[in-house]
Amino acid sequence: MTRLLKDQFTFPIGFGGAAVSGEGGGYGFGNISENDSLHLLKEAYDLGFRLFDSAPIYGFGLSEIRIGKAFNQMRDKVFITSKSGVTWNSNRRVDMTNDPKVTEKMLEQSLRDLNSEYIDLFMIHWPDAQVDIRKPLEILARAKHQGKIKHIGLCNTNLSDLEKAAEVDNIEVVQGQMNLFETAVVEQLFDYLREKEISFQSWGTLDKGILTGSVDKKREQQKKYDESDCRKNAPWWKQSEVIEKAQKVEKLHQLLKQREINPLSFCLAHNLHYPEVDMVLVGTRNSQQLRSLLEAHKALPSKEQVSEIMKEI
Repeated sequence: MTRLLKDQFTFPIGFGGAAVSGEGGGYGFGNISENDSLHLLKEAYDLGFRLFDSAPIYGFGLSEIRIGKAFNQMRDKVFITSKSGVTWNSNRRVDMTNDPKVTEKMLEQSLRDLNSEYIDLFMIHWPDAQVDIRKPLEILARAKHQGKIKHIGLCNTNLSDLEKAAEVDNIEVVQGQMNLFETAVVEQLFDYLREKEISFQSWGTLDKGILTGSVDKKREQQKKYDESDCRKNAPWWKQSEVIEKAQKVEKLHQLLKQREINPLSFCLAHNLHYPEVDMVLVGTRNSQQLRSLLEAHKALPSKEQVSEIMKEI
């Protein structure tokens, strides 16, 4: 058995599709037009990105639609991931459920929005204490048998759900939050992932801009975000936590400056130096950010440097 993402990709950075959800709202990060989105997605491909991550809630479908349009004529050249479990009603009130009927409905809608006959990797977005994970997994296993999805994964999961899901079908990827401030998955899941040879893919790699300084104390206090940026009003984006993190990042940046290490390179290296991490997801909204990612990946600090600096912050 081999690890899916490690074997399929030489470039370990995936494109975070929430960044192109634009004016659609939902779990998005600010306005970006359709034309700019399509140009950015195609440029990302030209620069070496091959995995494009999305979910229906990103822009209430807009992210998937744009990714589908960008790669409609070259579908077999890219690896597209999507998810089920975070849905909404006609008033765009968000609901989270792994009801198997909802899972099936969301999968079919994603196929339509992506304008694709299949999705490379389809995942359950979040755990649901009200639904046995094996029930939506049965839907995904059947869809996999039908060729509608190629691989199955879980996001933001726990060990219990992971073990239960594996009773139904092969779980090949786990996606979870991981960065300098958030490493719970290391203790909770990495032993199991290593034993079962399951790929881990991190989201929140830059902690929504806090770690690189694009979100600092001043910006947060003044709430300088687009109206369509979920960081403006989301209940989970708590100002006190953001400001506390931003203060720690100030010290981190001082240490990195002394050693001439790029903060973006440091954030990528922190995750990628874990052997269980096969890919990191990062959202970019313009060409400059894309190219900065590439340059940062070329200059990763060593594992020893990362450990040394982490002890000082």
